[in-house]
Amino acid sequence: MATKTRQHNLAAARWSANGSALGASDLTDPATGIFGESVFSPAVQKARLPRDVHRRLQDTLEHGQPLDPSLADAVAKEMREWAMEKGATHYTHWFQPLTGLTAEKHDSFFAPVGDGTAIAEFSGKELIQGEPDASSFPTGGVRATFEARGYTAWDPTSPAFILDNPNGAVLCIPTAFVSWTGEALDHKIPLLRSMDSLSRVAVRALRMFGDEQTMRVLTTVGPEQEYFLIDEHFYYERPDLYTTGRTLFGAKPPKGQELDEHYFGSIPERVLACMLDTERELQRLGVPVKTRHNEVAPSQYEIAPLFENSNVSSDHQQLTMLVLQNIARRYGLVCLMHEKPFAGVNGSGKHNNWSMSTDDGQNLLEPGDSPTRNLRFLFFCAAVIAAVDRHQELLRASVASVGQDHRLGANEAPPAIISIFLGGELERVFKAIESGEPIEDSSGNFLGLGTPVLPPLPLHGGDRNRTSPLAFTGNKFEFRALGSSMSLGFTNAVLNTITAEQLDKMVDTVEALREEGLDRDEAVLEVVRRAWRKHSRIVFDGDGYATTWHDEAARRGLANLPTTPDALPWIVETSTVQMFERYKVLSERELEARFDVVAEQYATKLNIEAEVAASIARTMILPAAIRYLGEIEAAGVGALASGLRLEIDELIARLGDLERVNVKHPAIEGLVLAKHMRDEVLPRMNATREVADRLERLVADDLWPLPKYSEMLFIK
Repeated sequence: MATKTRQHNLAAARWSANGSALGASDLTDPATGIFGESVFSPAVQKARLPRDVHRRLQDTLEHGQPLDPSLADAVAKEMREWAMEKGATHYTHWFQPLTGLTAEKHDSFFAPVGDGTAIAEFSGKELIQGEPDASSFPTGGVRATFEARGYTAWDPTSPAFILDNPNGAVLCIPTAFVSWTGEALDHKIPLLRSMDSLSRVAVRALRMFGDEQTMRVLTTVGPEQEYFLIDEHFYYERPDLYTTGRTLFGAKPPKGQELDEHYFGSIPERVLACMLDTERELQRLGVPVKTRHNEVAPSQYEIAPLFENSNVSSDHQQLTMLVLQNIARRYGLVCLMHEKPFAGVNGSGKHNNWSMSTDDGQNLLEPGDSPTRNLRFLFFCAAVIAAVDRHQELLRASVASVGQDHRLGANEAPPAIISIFLGGELERVFKAIESGEPIEDSSGNFLGLGTPVLPPLPLHGGDRNRTSPLAFTGNKFEFRALGSSMSLGFTNAVLNTITAEQLDKMVDTVEALREEGLDRDEAVLEVVRRAWRKHSRIVFDGDGYATTWHDEAARRGLANLPTTPDALPWIVETSTVQMFERYKVLSERELEARFDVVAEQYATKLNIEAEVAASIARTMILPAAIRYLGEIEAAGVGALASGLRLEIDELIARLGDLERVNVKHPAIEGLVLAKHMRDEVLPRMNATREVADRLERLVADDLWPLPKYSEMLFIK
């Protein structure tokens, strides 16, 4: 314990020196002075590009036309000059392969000219297209390993930005990643395709409501990122943490989160300094960070931005994770993004606040003064309800991962059963539409606060349900099942596509009813009524953590897919393939590739975890326990020795059992291998941990080789 405390003090001292070096003025820079300064934003483009070039670029973006080579050259020239003024010497096509992380290959702006000098070059061709080696990225069989060619293609809808380093800077150009045969190898392409599909269908629906002005509908997202910060010295003493991202061993400490004192509490000084530095860097990168606070578990925190269009928000979310991890190291901290880094306390998610907005800023999920007078809102809301019910299994599969299996369904996160919470008022409106009864208008209701000092607040349509996977929260749906380490791309592509499909069907039905003689409003109400009758089973306002909900969900016919291998088949299920192909978001081959990638990653990560657990148990925990056994036997404490010897024997037996099942199986792969890892390897990992955690409570603290939960979670 003394050694660990001394190491922490050294880390704290180093942070103190770094913090002092920053200076008070650096920590108090107003955000308005630095926001977007490292971004080649539309405002920068307008200021720097020749007027005709800027106009042609905007026309290209608005109408989705191919980029003219001469236009690309003009944009590339100004982008390079701007980047070099910011200190950049290199550029990279910044893309998001199916690893869930970002990737980059840096190329210099400078090229030799033959006389011992160099000139700066960056052409439109280099801006538009790159060719990184694609052979070692996961493709799910789309490309053979020896077939290396893959292309990155500039996404002009997501602004380029500068990433600074103490020794220089690099221009990052957001790009899509595609095989030479045309299949999407990333998360950006299906997201962009799905946004186009939803826009096309939503505009069709708006025309039905008499809106002739809207030309495009955007989906918007505001993700709430949860994460842990721990002292880096503890991190480096835990092979499980730096190899797998989570602790594979660790006894529950005497104090965890039971007192609820960390949640929204005062932010520790070192952590707050790290947050301020992170936010300042994100502001420079144009990320509209808004909120910071302590989360429920000790050493757990949250950062949240304002909403943006789904594509830019997804890019910014990847940047946020990168910056959080980089800045934490400056303060002697490590940022953990794993969904469940510590057993026994809450894991981390990423709440995905999703909505639809017209090109002039109208939120299509905004009820207005009263949802009873807003047929358009009811129509779009009913479409989301029907879409989620119809594709609940696919939505669950979109957030499936090995880390999520430790989190979903626990009393800290939404259950693996997908349901929607609407709130009391909105649910009453739909039920009244179903029954044909007059709808009681509650738009004038206010929530009294019991004192004239406080102003009256508008009464929301219902309290928030924190156990709901998908909750309507006033003007958006908050999908709370996304994992903290995950990309927003695939999940939002699913949300967009299933909603587009349902809107299409509902508009078709309205048109058919009008041909039968109903007026528009009657037809819309009838379609909303039918959608509610058929799909209201997905709406649940009770406690999603209660065991009775599992029985109730089964009676309703809702799917319960507790683990990743249970959910994955829905990615390639016939209805999924037909829908994605109909809306030109993902082909059957692209969906099969994603299924294969997730299955392989699931099995591989569990294999790594099992090997690390076995190594720690055999080379660290077992020797420590044997040393302690020797000490107490030498001291003649027979009662302690006999109990400890039994635990050591049990650990050896369970360790051997784990190593026996965690072997290579060349004959099985894919989902079969994933199920083997879930059913055979994971239970034996847990059984090994159970004994090791008991030993942690028996072995002398100065002999125990791993930092304990009480140290990692509470020493800041």
